[in-house]
Amino acid sequence: MYKAICIGVGGFIGAVLRYLISGYIQNLSNSISFPYGTLGVNILGCLMIGLFSHIIERIGIGIEFRLLIIIGLLGSFTTYSTFANETMNLLENKRILIALININAHILLGLSAVFIGQMIASLLWR
Repeated sequence: MYKAICIGVGGFIGAVLRYLISGYIQNLSNSISFPYGTLGVNILGCLMIGLFSHIIERIGIGIEFRLLIIIGLLGSFTTYSTFANETMNLLENKRILIALININAHILLGLSAVFIGQMIASLLWR
């Protein structure tokens, strides 16, 4: 039960942060045609999961903290389901080029952000 509470607490924090940061990024973009907010939180989430997973592995943090950070906080912070829904909406509205840009941006920038997060953690943990 304690593990589920750790995930729930992390999930609550991650969901609130997703709402705040995604809205902030979307407002900064002044765009209603491209989901910059979702892209931003997904890339930031990828960076953070790369960073934290590497650090957690190195210092051997307990399972509860891993559940709280990786599954709870970052799992609810990243928004793959929102990304998928927004992409389907773009496709249904015949905005195929924007949908393809969105897909490629999430995949390429997400993988790059995980890699960069791992590299930052490696540099900090020398």
